[in-house]
Amino acid sequence: MNLRPYPNTKRAKAPWIDKIPCHWEEKPMFAIAQEKQVKNVGMKENNLLSLSYGNIKRKDINTNEGLLPASYETYQIIDPGDIVFRLTDLQNDKRSLRTAICRERGIITSAYVVVQPDGIDPAFLNYLMRAYDVQKVFYSMGGGMRQSLGFDDLRRLPVVAPSLDEQRTIGRYLNRKIDRIDGLIEKKNRFIALMKEKRVAVIDNAVTKGLSRDVPMKNSGLDWLGEIPSHWEVAPSIWLFKESKQRALKEDEQLSATQKYGVIPLSEFERLEGRQVTKAFLNLEQRKHVEVDDFVISMRSAEGGLERAKARGCVRSSYVVLKSTEHVDVDFFTYLFKSLSYIQALRSTSSFVRDGQDLNFWNFRAVKLPLISLDEQAEIARFLTLETTRIDSLVNKTERSIELLKEKREALIAAAITGQIDVRDAA
Repeated sequence: MNLRPYPNTKRAKAPWIDKIPCHWEEKPMFAIAQEKQVKNVGMKENNLLSLSYGNIKRKDINTNEGLLPASYETYQIIDPGDIVFRLTDLQNDKRSLRTAICRERGIITSAYVVVQPDGIDPAFLNYLMRAYDVQKVFYSMGGGMRQSLGFDDLRRLPVVAPSLDEQRTIGRYLNRKIDRIDGLIEKKNRFIALMKEKRVAVIDNAVTKGLSRDVPMKNSGLDWLGEIPSHWEVAPSIWLFKESKQRALKEDEQLSATQKYGVIPLSEFERLEGRQVTKAFLNLEQRKHVEVDDFVISMRSAEGGLERAKARGCVRSSYVVLKSTEHVDVDFFTYLFKSLSYIQALRSTSSFVRDGQDLNFWNFRAVKLPLISLDEQAEIARFLTLETTRIDSLVNKTERSIELLKEKREALIAAAITGQIDVRDAA
């Protein structure tokens, strides 16, 4: 059904809304909702709730994760239909959804503002505040420079208000449409998860079993490799890679060893991430020199594999720099060092996670590696480049389609809840 605008409209008082239907009203927040502050004195409730990405979810009250309060008696009790606002850290975080409706009785931090609707449908107010949130209305309040807001700042916030019947009609329409869009998003997220699992499996299988299913196999003698093609051999890792302890050169730029990008210039990492990183200025001569296509072992290597250098420069002295021998195709070992089997094998050599120690060259030496002809290494690497590129393309396209669905969802909410489209006959 094609949705049309309301036939008769008037200028809205709220500057972030152009026009509203003539029969709608605009009221200040204090006329349709009151602040609610009911402390959890005596621990009347222990159902811990948290606002996350526009939803209020349960949390384990017994967890030791995160910043814990001295007492949950300082938290506030909330009930179904209450609207919760997270109006803290406004200038530093402009991406999170800051409002949500409560679906169950529980407790939430007193740092949040809790509003109890009175004279307006809670679901309608929830959608309206979500639309305001997406339009960054809250960031322009309180002078635009404050880190947090309270209910006093919300009291005179203009709230559009059709009749209760029309509010509920709009709410039913949006519930149905949003459920459908969220269902599509969930299916697409499951597809992405399956593609990522397939990517891991394709890499793992190719670097440990080869590409042909017709060749005879033999036991490698290594738990992490299992059976390998009978023409493959197993060799100590130091046959294939040598540790380099060359000190940094004067002209070396600082590099950052990352799981996401490999070993890249620190300046490039800052650009890609959109944030600054603390740079070293002392004892730079103690850092280690790195050439393109060297591999670097950082303290995170047991979590994400060894990192390949994509630039010339220097890394911390605590990192291990590996140079390949003539038996190595760098592309092949880039995949092998990122394979799940190898990462698990590397992790099994160290108790660094428990003892707080970094990985070192000994950990690398402890894991033997497959010894394969250069031609076969290159063939496997080419195959994996094609397969991973295809999978990554599917994932990227699906992620983009999810973003478009999310944009459509928020645009639909904003249009329906502020009277830009008439959904009464479609509800």
